[in-house]
Amino acid sequence: MKRIILVVFLVVIAGVAGVVRSHSRGGSTWPLVINGHKQSAGDVRDEIRKSYELAPGTRVEVSASQEVLNRRKITIDNTPSGLIIRGEKTDGSFLSRMFGSSPTEHVTLKLPRQISLLTRGVNGSVNVGEIDGAVEVHGINGKVDIAQASGSAEFNGINGNISVGLKQLDKGVDVHGINGNIELRLGEAVNADLDAHGMNGKVTSDLPNVVVDKSSHGSYSAQIGKGGTSISASGINGNIRLTRMIRASTETDESKSGS
Repeated sequence: MKRIILVVFLVVIAGVAGVVRSHSRGGSTWPLVINGHKQSAGDVRDEIRKSYELAPGTRVEVSASQEVLNRRKITIDNTPSGLIIRGEKTDGSFLSRMFGSSPTEHVTLKLPRQISLLTRGVNGSVNVGEIDGAVEVHGINGKVDIAQASGSAEFNGINGNISVGLKQLDKGVDVHGINGNIELRLGEAVNADLDAHGMNGKVTSDLPNVVVDKSSHGSYSAQIGKGGTSISASGINGNIRLTRMIRASTETDESKSGS
């Protein structure tokens, strides 16, 4: 098994920043970046470094309760079924009680590529780099951007746009309950049948030799490549676009190792 260091960056914009944010938008946000490297000048950074033995294909779960509005603490549990990272509610700080607003938090996870990922209950955007495994995303109040996944993908209860690259599929894609536009970037090896119904929007394709059929109001179908694997979509308040996933011609050493 590969020994990796899990790095959790918890960036807190405290005090006055929280007050300013409370005047511009309500609620608490928890932007999540996986395999990312974003940093804002002047941020206060808390860092957790821990080492775990992760076998290829390990399931990594990232979650936070949507109703949590106070500052969170991050807990990491290495269980037989996988690695679980979650945000938990803590008592409000003096600043949050005084100003009536919690700090804005940015959580960055640096993980190996050979994982499957489950993330849910995030009140903010989710940005994921390239992973060589399945992805599940549930209950997100913000946009979702996944550079690459493979095997299967599942999205539900998303209030925001979705953009996902799918290198290959063997267990299909399930997308439902989405309030936003969806971009499916498909690898050249993907062979699938698309079935979309209950849509308040349309399905379009930039893929060569793919014709989208509209059988009735809000229902679409298409064969991608030779067909076979299911791409199922329902309850979509937005458009679905099929396009080709473009791989970068060069990769950094870090992206190759997935660290």
